[in-house]
Amino acid sequence: MTEEILINYTPQETRVAIIENGIVQELHVERQSSSSLVGNVYRGTVCRVLPGMQSAFVDIGLQRAAFLHVADVVDCNEGETQKNIQDVLREGQSLIVQVIKEPIGSKGARLTTQISIAGRFLVYLPQQDHIGVSQRIADEAEREKLRDRLVKLLPENHKGGYIIRTMAEDATDDDLKSDVAYLHKVEENIQSASKSAATRTLVFQDLNLCMRVLRDVASTDTKRILVDSRENFQQLLAFATSYTTTNASLLEHYQGERPLFDTYNVEAEIAKAMSRKVELKSGGYLIIDQTEALTTVDVNTGGFVSGINLADTIFRTNIEACKCIARQLRLRNLGGIIIIDFIDMDDDEQRAAVLAELNLAVASDRTRISVSGFSALGLVEMTRKRTRESLSHILCEACSYCKGSGALKTAQTVCYEILREILRQAREFDAKELRVHAAKKVIDLLQSTESQSLANLAEFIGKPISLQIEDQYGQDAFNIILVENRQKAVM
Repeated sequence: MTEEILINYTPQETRVAIIENGIVQELHVERQSSSSLVGNVYRGTVCRVLPGMQSAFVDIGLQRAAFLHVADVVDCNEGETQKNIQDVLREGQSLIVQVIKEPIGSKGARLTTQISIAGRFLVYLPQQDHIGVSQRIADEAEREKLRDRLVKLLPENHKGGYIIRTMAEDATDDDLKSDVAYLHKVEENIQSASKSAATRTLVFQDLNLCMRVLRDVASTDTKRILVDSRENFQQLLAFATSYTTTNASLLEHYQGERPLFDTYNVEAEIAKAMSRKVELKSGGYLIIDQTEALTTVDVNTGGFVSGINLADTIFRTNIEACKCIARQLRLRNLGGIIIIDFIDMDDDEQRAAVLAELNLAVASDRTRISVSGFSALGLVEMTRKRTRESLSHILCEACSYCKGSGALKTAQTVCYEILREILRQAREFDAKELRVHAAKKVIDLLQSTESQSLANLAEFIGKPISLQIEDQYGQDAFNIILVENRQKAVM
């Protein structure tokens, strides 16, 4: 696999695209006005303890109080039995916390008191004493080898625990030593800053998106990292030279005439990632719907008819959909519960093959994924860890017309609402005339198909009804104006 990383930088926004074998697989967006909070350390104040939920809300200076569960409180998990949160935390208490999950939707950030500091090869856990190894390193012998290497390199009387990251497999002893020294220095700075920090203030801020890409994403598969800003390129080069030396040679300043994301067709992929419908090369397609609780993916054969028979056509469509689904999850950063409705298959071997293909397709995802088998209803259930907003939530907002429902009332429905509202207003108020303000499509319908209904209503209430088009109104918006006399009109 060949991988390229593209970094498009402006003072307002940084965008990163990860290209694998010429295809856009991931998009990351970070805005100056709303930079990532994950990894940041704050001095917060407990504003509410909820024994029934075994959790607390902590004010760290954000718009919404952050959430702290008992499982994420170090003092509650000492010993064999877990303590109750009210025995450790109280309202008004000041404590040091770290963000482990971005605010998503109406939910505040999620916190932990277990501080972790990420390096390139290691994650330092100052409050722990064990050495763990990334689950992505499956070989047990390799895991033990890495653990033994690190133990030998650690200074005497060292404190804290570590998690060995996947990239440590290719690290030299000097690389690991440098990482240990860097992590201890950061931890000392956090300790020093936390002592003098006021409540509800930032104690430590994690690296920005570009630097996190160099630290966390760039790997031995990465062939080059293109940066379209000279200033940002120089900053990243200085960071890589002093910290991620293997990546310094990968950095290139892009100076092409066309915008970087246009050259690599990333802008078109961003536009596609906003659509519900995703076309498959065979002629089939996916329908992806995202809700607050879960994401659903519906697989359809569409125009694909080249199989030997119907069962073969369905099987081939489902197999092709697996790779596309895995890519869309990464591209759109969809997380939480994901339900996939593959086209129904009667053959158990085909179902097993589709499930195996899906597991293979999601294996390259850097985010933790768990795939369950087919349910009794023929649906595949899976989860993908969600630590930040999806791409659509970052780039889009709810439609001002439909308010996020994805549907508008028909013009006919609005017409009947208007007729009912006219009758209601006529009974409640004594007006000489009623004037309807609505969208053009609604007014046209009232003047044509529903003209007789409008005339009958005017005769019934004994008052004239006039119509006026409002171009700025949405299809389901309307207003009834009560006219007291020819010169004065009131709402």
